[in-house]
This record gives sequence, structure tokens and C-alpha cells, in this order.
Amino acid sequence: MTGETGSTRPHRAPHIMRIGRLSGRKWSGIAAALAILASGAGAPGLAEMNAGRAAPVPAVETDFDAQFAPFTGSETTPSPAQAAAERLEGEAIAAEEAADEEIGGGMASWYGRELSGRRTASGEPFDPGDYTAAHRSLPFGSKVRVTSLATGRSVIVRINDRGPFSANRVIDVSQAAAREIGLLGAGHGRVRLALLK
Repeated sequence: MTGETGSTRPHRAPHIMRIGRLSGRKWSGIAAALAILASGAGAPGLAEMNAGRAAPVPAVETDFDAQFAPFTGSETTPSPAQAAAERLEGEAIAAEEAADEEIGGGMASWYGRELSGRRTASGEPFDPGDYTAAHRSLPFGSKVRVTSLATGRSVIVRINDRGPFSANRVIDVSQAAAREIGLLGAGHGRVRLALLK
């Protein structure tokens, strides 16, 4: 076949010509790379391909959990011992709550810094930062779970004072206890009481 230059050499596609010009050294490097890829060991670097030898294959971690923990979240999965401990703790809390004696409920209010340091009916000074409360009849030292009906949050207080003296209130809690159950803003709210045994 004659081209525009008058040559009688057969016309070859450019990509065939480029492949034909590859040296034997480069062919051996490509063959080594293909063999490694086929074995799944990983690709060699360019320098190793040009030298006709494969790069050393790094050791692959076989522990799936250790290798993929950041992606699977397995680092947060509790061990069987932790899961058993958490279950027992949950059962203990449930048993404790079941053993509490419901003693009714009603309106609760709170008192704070304005009475700080004043002597309570039990004789100890009032501290608005302690989890304490005033009740009309429960013995001093009694522990009561106070649960807000509005927020569903609970706090345990220790009875150390008498009150409240308003007929429509059943308990006065300290400022810290009121904060725990979301009572500060409103100043008062309906609660449920349970005496801890």
C-alpha cells in the first residue's frame, strides 16, 4: 500500500507501533506487575516495574475487627462481660425502683439562696446546692424520689426540713434539686413522690 510519501511499507495503527517499540526489559516489568495484580497481592511501584521486579508485599492484617473497627463501630461494642454487667445494673435499678413506696404527689416548689445558711428543722444549715427537701411528716434523713410530671426527670432528695407551709404544696426542694427536674423557671410544678427503702 502506498501512502502520500510514496512508501510501500504497510500502514500500522499508532498504538500497535508504540507497543512494538517496547523493550524486552519493559515487557518483563509489565508481565511481573500483571502477575502480582492477578494474585491479588497489590500493585508494585513504578521503579520496581521498570527494573522488572515486583515490590515487596506488605503484611496484611487478618484480624477484621482490628483492621476495620473505625468503620464498623466495633470498638464501641461491649464485651459479653460488660453487657452482662450492664444488664445486672439495669435489673438492680429496676428492682430498686419497684421497691420504692409511692407516697402520692402534688405540687412542689423550691427555695434557694435567700435561705442559705439558715438552720433547718433538723438543725443543719440549709445549703441550696445540696439535694435536700422539706416535708411535713416524713422522718428526717428519709430519701425521696421526686419525679416531675412535666419533664419526666427524677431526683433523689434527703428530708432535712419541715414544710411547705402552703396548703396546696406537698414538698419544697432545694435549688439544686429543682434544677435537676426542670422546676427552676416555673417555680413550681406537679410531681410524684416515692419513698426509697
